[in-house]
Amino acid sequence: MDKILEGLVSSDHSIFVKRAIVKKVVEAAEKEMTEEQCQALFTLTTRLILLGEDAFQKQIGVQVLEAYARYHRPEFECFFNKELVLGLLQQGYGQLDRKDPAIIDYIHCCLRLIISCPSVLEIFSVIQVEVLRMLVRTISYFHCFASQERELREYVGQVTKVSTLLQNIWKADPATLLPSLQEVFAIISSTDPSFDPSIALASLVQHIPVQMITVLIKSLTTDQNVKDANMTKALCRMIDWLSWPLAQHVDTWVIALLKGLAAVQKFTILIDVTLLKIELVFSRLWYPIVRPGALTVLSHMLLSFQHSPEAFHLVVPHVVHLVQSLRPDGLPTSRTFLLQFTELIHCMMYQYSGFPDLYDQILESIKDLPKPAEEKIKLVLNQSAWTSQSNSFVSGVLMQAGKSETGKTGLVNLGNTCYMNSIIQTLFMATDFRRHVLSLHLNGSNTLMKRLQLLFAFLAHTQRAAYAPRNFLEASRPPWFNAGSQQDCSEYLRFLLDRLHEEEKTLQVLESAKPKVASPVDTRSKGQTGQTSPAEGEESSLTPAESKPGYDGRTLIERMFGGKLITGIQCMQCNSLSEKEEPFTDLSLAFCPFSTSQDGPQPEGPSEEPKVLCQGSVNGGSEIPEPGSAKALANSVHVVPVTNEPPLSVPDLVNYFLAPEILDGDNAYFCEKCGSLQRAEKTMKVVSAPEYLILTLLRFSYDAKCHVRRKILDNVTIPPLMRFPVHAPSPPTQCSSSASSPLQVDSPESSENLAKKLKPSQKDEEEEEKERIDGTEQITRGGEIAVQSVPYILSSVVMHSGISSESGHYYSYGCNINGADGTQHQASHFALKDVGSGQAECNLSTCSALSLEPEQGDTPPNSSQEARDWLLFNDSRVTFTSFQSVQNITNRFPKDTAYVLMYRKQELLGQNSNGGLMANGMRLCAEPPLHKELLDAIIKDNKLFLQEQELNARTQALQAPSSSCSFRPNGSDDNNPPGSCGPSGGGGGGGGFNTISRLVF
Repeated sequence: MDKILEGLVSSDHSIFVKRAIVKKVVEAAEKEMTEEQCQALFTLTTRLILLGEDAFQKQIGVQVLEAYARYHRPEFECFFNKELVLGLLQQGYGQLDRKDPAIIDYIHCCLRLIISCPSVLEIFSVIQVEVLRMLVRTISYFHCFASQERELREYVGQVTKVSTLLQNIWKADPATLLPSLQEVFAIISSTDPSFDPSIALASLVQHIPVQMITVLIKSLTTDQNVKDANMTKALCRMIDWLSWPLAQHVDTWVIALLKGLAAVQKFTILIDVTLLKIELVFSRLWYPIVRPGALTVLSHMLLSFQHSPEAFHLVVPHVVHLVQSLRPDGLPTSRTFLLQFTELIHCMMYQYSGFPDLYDQILESIKDLPKPAEEKIKLVLNQSAWTSQSNSFVSGVLMQAGKSETGKTGLVNLGNTCYMNSIIQTLFMATDFRRHVLSLHLNGSNTLMKRLQLLFAFLAHTQRAAYAPRNFLEASRPPWFNAGSQQDCSEYLRFLLDRLHEEEKTLQVLESAKPKVASPVDTRSKGQTGQTSPAEGEESSLTPAESKPGYDGRTLIERMFGGKLITGIQCMQCNSLSEKEEPFTDLSLAFCPFSTSQDGPQPEGPSEEPKVLCQGSVNGGSEIPEPGSAKALANSVHVVPVTNEPPLSVPDLVNYFLAPEILDGDNAYFCEKCGSLQRAEKTMKVVSAPEYLILTLLRFSYDAKCHVRRKILDNVTIPPLMRFPVHAPSPPTQCSSSASSPLQVDSPESSENLAKKLKPSQKDEEEEEKERIDGTEQITRGGEIAVQSVPYILSSVVMHSGISSESGHYYSYGCNINGADGTQHQASHFALKDVGSGQAECNLSTCSALSLEPEQGDTPPNSSQEARDWLLFNDSRVTFTSFQSVQNITNRFPKDTAYVLMYRKQELLGQNSNGGLMANGMRLCAEPPLHKELLDAIIKDNKLFLQEQELNARTQALQAPSSSCSFRPNGSDDNNPPGSCGPSGGGGGGGGFNTISRLVF
């Protein structure tokens, strides 16, 4: 039979011979044949029908196929199956293209032969899907080159008819929808340069159920077979669909795909598409019919592109023209659009400040349109970043570590560096100091201040959830600090401020020695835009600026943290007074001797049983004394008497520090006037209040018996506001201080051994609310100002968790600043009331807490607001918390105690009838724009971060199906060496510091 059929194909025989052969073949069709023979016969006849050289051969093939299919139907049914049909429709046959009519004729012929067979239903479904694919592909060729409105309407009408037909088919059989959409994606993702599909495909989008977005985006973004080039092409062509006049939901699908790509961290695609298409999307805003969708996509693309101003600056030149063209029409839709568009522009200019040459005309064109609040801008930017997009499509191992909801950046623990991280976050939250540092023009210097400026810039603008400050650690670590070991954060803070002060002072001396000529710094200090920032008139570099108005020669550290203290000793025999003025950057506050149990009296009575708290090893060893060892227990416990007295407060410690001290006996004073040791009174008074008052609570005292430093675990009440007594300076009779170095006025040794006897004041609660403080109050003696009562508001608190200075963990709380002026939330909504009673002179000459009460007519913040008033900085983690959590932390966790406090001075400008607190002239009204050098560094690192995230996501996606991935949970960053911040150090037993998560409230 095979030879006979080959004879039919051969050209050696005449047509009469071939007809005779066909007759014999058809007559032999009734004979039995094996399955292999049937398959060979069907294959040869198919070849004749599709590839025959002439019509005669094709006719012969049809006759033979019909004859044998009629008598051998089961074999033919196995041959002509859905796989064969699918191959013909998708790939063609031999040299025949799938679009060749001969393919359709052959399929039609075969279908007639098996029309009564059950398998025909499967073949019909395959054909139906493939016909739909062909129909979809046909739409992709619907290009319109007409320019007349009539022709355009006709073109759109024809496309609408085809899309409606497809819609009806999808409704009748929903199973056909997904294959049709797969064909759409295959078309728009094609990288063939000769093929440019029509935007008429956008007409299909409105017929796709919106509920399918999640399924389809998941399929696209997680499919490893979809290459980046294809995804880029598909996304670009979907954005082109915004130009289709009748398209609906195109913007929804585009944004869904953008978010899906961000969720799986395919940032390279997002960057490429944004830069390629942002101008086209902006150009669609000119056409009212597609304007709403274009604005939605434009907003998402700009707000999510936060690592660089490149995308925004591509559309900046067109903003003013668009606004000016829409203003005159007066249509409500135009007004609504301008409000939304203006909000977007304000957000972008806030994100990328520092380009006044680009933004001046924009601000002028939108000056009469409302500007969104800064808090709203921050919220929108924080929620829109690529790294903030959640991914519900993939397993947890692929979830990126984006910034927390606070929008703040954490600091990576580089090995027991929590002492540095807590201090850096505290300084960063000092708004005025941060803004002055960022406004400095350091001219490419490699100073410590330059490194601090770069670190602050990264904390403010990086897209990383946590930044690793390796360079700053190496530059700022004191020489005697061992790398990898826990250190004292207060000691580090003093060293850091002193280094910054001395560095600036040295540069001032070097500059003053240069010839007085026009300095090139003056021209460079205007930044890349040619305009000076608001802070440059005050501090534009770390060099002297005697020519600047109001320059007093003080360094930035002196202006922010520097105060002055006068120590006076008065002989009680001859009344001679010796005074010495000393600068300070922080005050070390010792605990009252009777308030601690280190050397205090033993409690008496059954109601004063002592509480026993374990005192740990200074080297981070075991913190639990060996059982049965009475000596070990006696040497390691911290006995806290249980009394009915109120706990100590920060004002109590300040008053104890400033209280007069009697020098007598072995501590008698040698009076030069008397020429002998005499009984004398030693006093200390602050004569110059710093902008930021740093208070260190001396919790680590030296035990002379055991030769160890022990921690005082007493709870100290921290007032959110307090007033601080500042005395009028008087000419000192003796002065040995140096203005060039911020000397520490009190060492821990001298402060801890002061023999003072001052008991904490106990006020009646009803009398505490009597006096209203409207401003800086003063006591006048003889017409001269004697004491100023300066209000301070709490800015930050550094906590120490543990029982030893050589072990444990540091973390910090910071007040969440609201508004461009940098004022705390509490001060803007409440009036100040003195917590205390008594005569005015007594109140103003001592430190006291201030309570907060709502102003009349003001609505106090609700609990949700209060829960976001403070931030908890715990190395890489940053979370919202409340001031109540700050105050109650020691009650909940006895080993977690306040160690370093930072208060910010609040000054009044004239008489404010509402009692509101206003910023003084030292403060900058807004965040300064970043200098070009800082901005370039941040853009470079943000791009690197996105590349790292994308690479990690791709690597994990490849590994996830083949192996189970274990990952480090969010928690402590320390590597847990002995005496570290991690689980092995800083606390044993039930109250130990075992996990960071317990400190997040």
